[in-house]
Parts: sequence; structure tokens; C-alpha cells
Amino acid sequence: MTTAYTWAPAPAHEYPDHPERPARLAELEGRLDSFHAQRLEAAPATRDEVARVHAPSMIEAVEAACRAGGGMIDYAPTFVTPTSFDDALLASGGTLGGVRAVWAGEAANAFALVRPPGHHAEPARAMGFCLFNNAAIAARDLLARGAGRVLVADFDAHHGNGTQAAFWNEERLAYLSTHQWGIYPGTGRTYGDAPHARGRLVNVPLPAYAGDACFAQISEQLIAPMIKSFRPEMMLVSAGFDSHWDDPLTSLGLSSTGFYAISKRLVELAGEFCGGKIVFVLEGGYSPRNVANGAAAVFAALTGEAFVDPGDKSPHREPDIAKMMEAIRAWHGFG
Repeated sequence: MTTAYTWAPAPAHEYPDHPERPARLAELEGRLDSFHAQRLEAAPATRDEVARVHAPSMIEAVEAACRAGGGMIDYAPTFVTPTSFDDALLASGGTLGGVRAVWAGEAANAFALVRPPGHHAEPARAMGFCLFNNAAIAARDLLARGAGRVLVADFDAHHGNGTQAAFWNEERLAYLSTHQWGIYPGTGRTYGDAPHARGRLVNVPLPAYAGDACFAQISEQLIAPMIKSFRPEMMLVSAGFDSHWDDPLTSLGLSSTGFYAISKRLVELAGEFCGGKIVFVLEGGYSPRNVANGAAAVFAALTGEAFVDPGDKSPHREPDIAKMMEAIRAWHGFG
């Protein structure tokens, strides 16, 4: 089996001067053939598949806004165009296609290269540049196909409030989010967000410039023990490359080599606990160069090929997160 990917770049889903634009993926598109992965054709998700996460009234509202000609639908600002409803169905469907291929043993692992992104979309509303929650829809689909437990790890710079909301009362679904604290959407506190789900809904709110060294700590001290405790049968990863240190919208501190390190560790953990079943799903990232380099890092982790460091190490000094890590471990019971 080989690594697979799906490609749904939504070229018509664009709004003037908006950072979530097709050009995000322009450099990545030119490098797809270099990743030695099999391309799977993306097919749109059905309304019923989307409705496993989103309320029918919410789905209808997104469609109505698109059919009316588009525009801004929330303060983030989140936009739609006349094609965005179909584009969002294809993004969710492309994610489903990659996840189903891996679950069925038709691909070793996969990367869903799709837009619009999804992790902010809550069951009852689209928000944060996101229309339908691609990763959450795929996780629900896995449960419907017989998976006992699914875990989503999210290293986008923003908290995935939508994924957390979709998993809130489902014991078979676990979620871990690393994110910059103090930026949109303002959720994802260390404590208090989900006291009923200790060990299952885990938030790691980070100070600015937390980068490669901090994420190495997180990988070993939080991600690994959480996966060992939850023992998922498949893992999904919301891969947001806006946690790169020179993303134009955020202030975390990862380099491309940092993306490779955390992706490689997640792939290793999937090999240990999930028979290698892991799928990455594109979320944010607003520098085309960083998205391309970050995707290259993920593909290297998935295929086992060498990753060539582009030399983009952060110039910023990283914060000390040791006390926070200790407190999070204690809160969730990760000994």
C-alpha cells in the first residue's frame, strides 16, 4: 500500500483580499508530483453525511447564502460565494475519501488537501473561514463504519472549537488541540472547557513563539500518553500550517522541520496503536510557501522519505511551558 492524497482546492471559493484564498495552495500544487503519493479523486459528501455533524438547518442556511450570491456570513470574517456550498461538500467528501481508503486498507495513510477548512465549523453554525467540519464529519463516518474510537489531533494555530463541540458528548471521539492563546476564537482554555471529558478533550493553549522545542515536549508529554490512554483505532490530524513562525495571521513558532517532527511522531504513534491508520486534513496556513513546505513535511512523515530542511528556523526565543505542561498532565491524569 502507498500513501494517498485527495485534492480539492476550490478555485472559485475566493473573496477579494481575504487570506483564505486559492493562492494559499498555489506553491503546493506545483510540488504534488514530488511527494510520491497516489492521488484519489475527490467526490462530494452527501447532505446526510454532513448531517452526522451539522444541523439540517445550518446546512440549509449555508446553501441559501451561496444561492443568494454569497457574501460575508460572520465577523471572522467568513465568506461564501455562489460555488461555496458545492466546494464545501467536495472538501468534506475529499476528506471522507481519504479516510475511507485508509480504513478499508486501500491506502497506507493519506492527506486530504482540501479547502475551505473545517475545524471552526460547529454543529449549528459556520464560522472562522470554515463551512463544514471536514475532520469531524470523517470521524463520525468512521464510527458509522465500525470504528470503536477515533482521535483527532489538531496543530493549527487556532483552537478547533467546532471539532470540540462536535465531540462534546461522544465518548468514542477524542480531541487534542495545540493553539495560540488569546487569538480567534477565544476558546480552548487549559481547564474548565470540558470538565466532564478529562483525558478525552485536551486543550493546550500556548504563548506566542512556542515552537519546535515546545512541540517536542507536547508530543512526548501529552500527545503520546493521551493516545496510549485512549487507544484509538484510527487517527485524524487537523494540519494547520498557520502555526509556522512567519504566518501573517498568527505568532506561534514552528518551523517546517518542526512540522516534520510532530507529524513523524503522530505517524509513529498511529503505527503503534492504530495499525498505521492516520489521515492528515488541511486546515489553515496563510503563507503559500509555508503551506507547501509544511505539506512536504507531512508527506515525508507519511511515506518515510527524507525531509529536506528548507532552513526556516524561527528567530524567536521560545517560552518555558514546563509548568503548564505539568498542570495539564495532572488535570487529565496523564502520569
